[in-house]
Amino acid sequence: MIESWLSYGWWMAVILIIVGFVALVKGADWLVDGASAIAKRFGISDLIIGLTVVAFGTSMPEFVVNMVSVAEGSTDLAITNILGSNIINTFVILGLTALVYPVVSQKRSRDFDIPLSIIAGVLVLIFVVILLPFGECERGIGRMGGIVLLAMFCYFLYNTFRHAKDHKEEGLPVTGDGLEVKEIPVRRAIALMLGGFVGLVAGGELIVKSAVDIAMRMGVGEAIIGLTVVALGTSLPELATSVIAAAKKNSDIALGNVIGSNIFNVFFVLGTSATVRPLPAYDGIELDAIMAATGSIIVWLAVKTNHERKIQRWAGALLLIVYGGYLAYRLMTI
Repeated sequence: MIESWLSYGWWMAVILIIVGFVALVKGADWLVDGASAIAKRFGISDLIIGLTVVAFGTSMPEFVVNMVSVAEGSTDLAITNILGSNIINTFVILGLTALVYPVVSQKRSRDFDIPLSIIAGVLVLIFVVILLPFGECERGIGRMGGIVLLAMFCYFLYNTFRHAKDHKEEGLPVTGDGLEVKEIPVRRAIALMLGGFVGLVAGGELIVKSAVDIAMRMGVGEAIIGLTVVALGTSLPELATSVIAAAKKNSDIALGNVIGSNIFNVFFVLGTSATVRPLPAYDGIELDAIMAATGSIIVWLAVKTNHERKIQRWAGALLLIVYGGYLAYRLMTI
């Protein structure tokens, strides 16, 4: 069905990928709302819901796109979707957010979350350059690398739960403050979950097939489309949330959302993808992994080198300038 639609031309591929992103974002929203409401009815606290259902839900667009990419054999999309999303999250979303209003950081973010997001980028670089994924494929992230990433994710979850229980006054370390679980009738909650699941799967299928078609028509590799179009599309929820939060001067939510999303993306989504199917490297993966780590390093330095512990407007501008230079270089070296 999708292939027959794509036969109409590149314009149809663009329309389908936009429809896919809408289905993906709405599907994630419905799934989170339905699952949160059901969890609430079982007496699960807002804290636990925020650290599990909501936190996982924000990474569902990347997760679904990756699972479809792996199933379709488009492994370049699986890696670039994650690295590209993390790069856009840090350089573009935090950059724009800081320009709107300086981004406040919590001690937890400075001392644990941001350093862990740096480690995430470094681990990807190590797997594709130094360890050569334990001999499972010529270059890339093999199953053993995926297992290591998942183990790091388990450590992150354990530390996050422990910290949240000991410091309830700080709010939710991953999803930010102000979580409000909607009370929804059970039937509607189940319907939302089912509808969300269908939207996620359908949206992921549309995005992957359309992205591959666009790459073929433009004569570029899947990696470039993954780093730009797909990565930006799956990062739209974080972009909207962060900019709106900054406009309301609640910019501390932006940093928690972005860094939490980056950690989930690498350790959970990429770890699961590589465990299911080894992910061979593509040309330029080293630079992309370095950029993913560098973005977190710049953010960490920005909040550590001023007394207000904020990402000031000048740092936001720097993030955007660095991303512009990186994107121009990647496009020139296609």
